Amino acid sequence: MKKSKLKSAALLAAVLIVCTASFLKIQDLTRSASHTDESSALTFSVLSDVHADANKLRTAIIDLYFINMDADAMFLNGDIVDEGMPEQYGRVKGVLEETRDLLPDIVIQNIGNHEFFNYRKGRNTLADALNYRTLYFQYTGNLSVYHDAWIKGYHFISLGSENANLKTGTNPPSAADLSENQLSWLSRKLKEDYEPGKPIFVFLHQHLKTSIAGWKGVVQDKELTDILSGYPEVILFTSHTHAPLAKDGVIQTEPFAMVNTGAVAFINESEVGPIKRVYKESQGLYVEVVGNKVIINGRDFARNEWIFSREIE
Repeated sequence: MKKSKLKSAALLAAVLIVCTASFLKIQDLTRSASHTDESSALTFSVLSDVHADANKLRTAIIDLYFINMDADAMFLNGDIVDEGMPEQYGRVKGVLEETRDLLPDIVIQNIGNHEFFNYRKGRNTLADALNYRTLYFQYTGNLSVYHDAWIKGYHFISLGSENANLKTGTNPPSAADLSENQLSWLSRKLKEDYEPGKPIFVFLHQHLKTSIAGWKGVVQDKELTDILSGYPEVILFTSHTHAPLAKDGVIQTEPFAMVNTGAVAFINESEVGPIKRVYKESQGLYVEVVGNKVIINGRDFARNEWIFSREIE
């Protein structure tokens, strides 16, 4: 009982600190993004690449809570852990339980590539990959690496790699590998209760496009692009690259829109020379939906500031 009270007190203290910071930046919040919480039909956040960093995840959750205490959903879009190990899942689960009163009722956790990693073991056999998927299922409650949900009448579709970091084959170790069954499932789901013009939200940890040269995100990138191109209503949220939101924000070079989600644990800078990890940065998205209009807001959790606001209609 005493331990529980101490944890609650510590969380309350953290909340008060962030609350004060958010209050001091309230004018910045109002000026820097088009927030329409009161009239929004739907609001949700997208966090990715937590890599089991409990402190940064907690900070992001508290920050988002003070942006909107009544958000409808939160999506953790892959690389929830740095390695697919019980202690790392336990670390993330601990933060989600500790902050459950600050979280939306719906929290959806998608698979990335690091869920298939164990640095000491190296590359995977197919049996290893199955074990990593099973562990992911146990901790997230998902029954598959691809799944969908309807929230306030809007369709949310999560895709996920079925294998990664394999010893055999020629696929890049971190690229998403989507089976024919998954792609057929996606085609069926996109048709489900389809309404022309109404946004469809699709999630995949790995990217289709990035500003970082030479980085292939999806083995079946052409097949996936072809399917999504039949639905201009699709907004595809991808992660994986840790690219800064100020650089890779909203990409609209295909019939559908693509949105980079930033990264919670660290950002990759690649302007000059090799990729450099910047651990002081922590970024994610806060999304507002009003009818068929979607407002994507990039958030800097390290500074409690807005990075950009972009409307997709």
